[in-house]
Amino acid sequence: MIGKVLKSTGKLYSVLHEDTLYSCRIRGKIRLQGLKTTNPVAVGDEVEFDVSDKELNQGVIKDVMPRHNYIVRKSINLSKQKHILASNVDRAYLLVTLVAPETHLAFIDRFLVSAESFRIPVTLLFNKMDMYFEEHLPLVDAMIEKYEKIGYTCQKISALKEDNVQFLRDEIAGKQVMIAGHSGVGKSTLVNALDDNLDIKTNEISATHLQGQHTTTFAEMHPLKSGGFIIDTPGIRAFGIVELEKEHISHYFPEMRERLNHCKFNNCLHQNEPQCAVKEAVENGEIAESRYINYLSLINDDEDDHFRKSIFG
Repeated sequence: MIGKVLKSTGKLYSVLHEDTLYSCRIRGKIRLQGLKTTNPVAVGDEVEFDVSDKELNQGVIKDVMPRHNYIVRKSINLSKQKHILASNVDRAYLLVTLVAPETHLAFIDRFLVSAESFRIPVTLLFNKMDMYFEEHLPLVDAMIEKYEKIGYTCQKISALKEDNVQFLRDEIAGKQVMIAGHSGVGKSTLVNALDDNLDIKTNEISATHLQGQHTTTFAEMHPLKSGGFIIDTPGIRAFGIVELEKEHISHYFPEMRERLNHCKFNNCLHQNEPQCAVKEAVENGEIAESRYINYLSLINDDEDDHFRKSIFG
C-alpha cells in the first residue's frame, strides 16, 4: 500500500493510508539515491508499506516514493550529514520574531537559500506583532521592505489572534505546507490557530534567555479539516547549509542571480574580483549589506559568528 508519513520518531513512523494510521518500521536499509541523511524516511514522504498486523495497525516500510523536493539542515552531531526536515513541501512559512526570541538575519537568509535550492517558495511571517514596542515597528517595516524587494512574500501576524490568520487558512487549504522557525516563535500556537481540531502543546518563553522551550521534538504533519497537511517542525537554533557548492550559492540569492551575467568573470565569487556586478550593487545600496555579509559567511563556511549577528545592527 502507499501511505503518507505524518510523524517520525527515529525508529517508528506514523503512516496514513486513507483514513487509517499505521505504526511502521523500516525493513532493512533504505537507500535514497546515495543521499547521506540521518533520517532515510522523512515527514511528508510517500512510502510503500506492507501491513504486518491488521489488528494493531502495524506495518513495514519497503520503499520511499520519489520526492518532489525536500528541505534539509546539517545534522546536529554529524556535520557531514544532513537531516531532512520535511519533503514534498508546496510552501514553507518561516516565522520571524524580533524579540522573545530574536530571529537573527543569518538564520533567515540560510533558510531562504536552502529553500531556493530546492525550489520551495517561502513566506516570511513576522509574528508577535501585538508584543512589540513602538520602536520595534519601523524595524519590522524595514525588514519587510528588504525581503519583499527581492521577491519574498511577507506578512505581519499575531498567532494568538485567530482572526488575524484567516488569510493563511485560505492559502494553505489543500496544500502540504511547512511551518519553521526558532523555538518560541509561536509555531505550535499558529498551527493550533489554523485548525480548531488541533491541540498541539505549546510552552512558555524562558525568562532567563528569552528563548523558547523545545515543545516539538520531532517534525509532525497534521491533516487539516480544510484539506491538505501542515508540518510543524522542531525549533531550529541554527541552519547550516549542506551540499551546495560555493560557486553556486549566489544563484540562490534572487537579487544576486539577476546580476550574475553582468560580472566580468563567469566564475566570479563576488569577493575580490574586479568588475563584479554584485559588489557594485552592494556599494550602490541595491543589494542589502546584511544579505551580502551572510552570503560571504556561506561561501566561507563561517556560520558561527554571523548567527550571532543581531537584526538590531
